Amino acid sequence: MGITRDEVAHLARLSRMSVTDDELDALAPQLEAILSAVARVSEVAAADIPPTSHAVPLTNVFRPDVARPSLPAAEALAGAPATEDGRFRVPRILDPDE
Repeated sequence: MGITRDEVAHLARLSRMSVTDDELDALAPQLEAILSAVARVSEVAAADIPPTSHAVPLTNVFRPDVARPSLPAAEALAGAPATEDGRFRVPRILDPDE
């Protein structure tokens, strides 16, 4: 059955992609291989097997959120190259008028 150049060109037009004739010739067999692989997976998928997002079960690896003392502001700012009003001063990256 195979994907034709015309079908690839139609898909390219739908996706607003500009493709050359050489690309059309290269993409047709690649799309055919992709569709064949999807068809094989569809054949194997059984109705009694629930869909999964991971091959192995996952467990929550987060630690409990516990408040603890942090570094004093003066000590945190001590190594900064520039500070202003008790905060880190960083170079401006956006125009103030924007």
